[in-house]
Amino acid sequence: MRLLLLFIAIPFIFSACKKGANDGIAQVEPDEQYVGGANGTTFDFGQNAFGGQVNGLSPEQSGFFVTGNSFFRSNWITAPASVQSLDGLGPIFNAISCSSCHFKDGRAKPPAQPEDPLNGLLFRLSIPGTDAYGGPLGDPVYGGQLQDKAILNVQNEARVRVSYQEISGQYADGASYSLRQPVYEFLDLGFGDFAPGMMFSPRIGPQMPGLGLLEIIPEADIIAFADETDSDQNGISGRPNYVWDVETQQVVMGRFGWKANQPNLSQQTAGAFNGDLGITSTLFPQDHLSPTQQQQYPNVPNGGTPEISDDIFQKVVSYTRTLAVPARRDHDDQTVLRGKFLFNQVNCSGCHRPLMNTGLGGEIAALRDQKIWPYTDLLLHDMGSGLADNRPDFLATGTEWRTPPLWGIGLIQTVNQHSFLLHDGRARNIEEAILWHAGEAEKSRDEFKKLSKADRDALLKFVESL
Repeated sequence: MRLLLLFIAIPFIFSACKKGANDGIAQVEPDEQYVGGANGTTFDFGQNAFGGQVNGLSPEQSGFFVTGNSFFRSNWITAPASVQSLDGLGPIFNAISCSSCHFKDGRAKPPAQPEDPLNGLLFRLSIPGTDAYGGPLGDPVYGGQLQDKAILNVQNEARVRVSYQEISGQYADGASYSLRQPVYEFLDLGFGDFAPGMMFSPRIGPQMPGLGLLEIIPEADIIAFADETDSDQNGISGRPNYVWDVETQQVVMGRFGWKANQPNLSQQTAGAFNGDLGITSTLFPQDHLSPTQQQQYPNVPNGGTPEISDDIFQKVVSYTRTLAVPARRDHDDQTVLRGKFLFNQVNCSGCHRPLMNTGLGGEIAALRDQKIWPYTDLLLHDMGSGLADNRPDFLATGTEWRTPPLWGIGLIQTVNQHSFLLHDGRARNIEEAILWHAGEAEKSRDEFKKLSKADRDALLKFVESL
């Protein structure tokens, strides 16, 4: 069976700035180079820029960082195995380690050629309707995520072919540009056809720094950015997503994931272990198999109950919480300050809020009460039909996406040797990512297109400094 569908992108991200003494030049703001705050910022700008440890951790927390890092990077294997702490992979899966999708704690990229393996690009699946908790209702046979890999003697679910169509455009000054729109073909379906009305959404593994800081921003501060009815009539109407918390068994605000569909890093991590690697945990104790697949494979190898122990799991979660954010580079450069001014002028900061403060909660004292510069509001925004996946996710509609943080974006090339952006990697660079914006960001995108080349370059240089 073959399905050809065109796809989406996600809200990009911008920064606020203040007008300086010279018209069109922003001021340098106090401590803005410390994007992760006094404790959460690293000045390593090399290939390990995303792998630095937060300052001020206790000896025990530093030990968790080292152990969690080891399990984050280690390959899981099929059970039974002599290394029992790392067995239980699959039976169907997308990756063999966390670092398969987050190499050096960084960002994955889409396949370079149509027939290349996915390796960091996955596909969420659902059909019309919701589950018992208001979330997406998975395909009855293939579940909520497509697995393109499987252990020995188990059928993988499908193979995906990724190709692109070029779309040309033009700036106001006559300069031309070209964007690439992805086309996805699902081939060799291992368990029959998808259900009628099946919806899918491609997702690239993003970079990891600063997640623990975002987790403890006070909920009231995030809600204060929301303007669901656009009461100020500026065209921007962000709103929070509310999702199911498996551990507390209640509906809470979502913060993580491309549609803010995960409430905290514990559930985000457990979901990735289960969906991406096929590793069970206390939060998600069942293998990622549908009833149809369970009937076909009733005796698949098991790596324990659960397959990742609570002790190791908590250390991996602690590791993801304590990854520091690389500091700003060239934050006082005059061209960068011009770009910062232009970001504010075209109202990119309407969604991509530069400054927040972490609260006094959370388990890690070093992350509390930090002044941070993440360039996000953690809210959902309607990005228009051109970027829509048409796949709801809790309260997020098929056209809404969470604003991802900008911090660290300028070092993806250094860490991961590529510059592919947006939720599916379709944008080949920052410029293309901006040009994909529509919906609530359409006015800002159009203002960007009206800028002179020198101003466009300044704006892009500002983003690269983050």
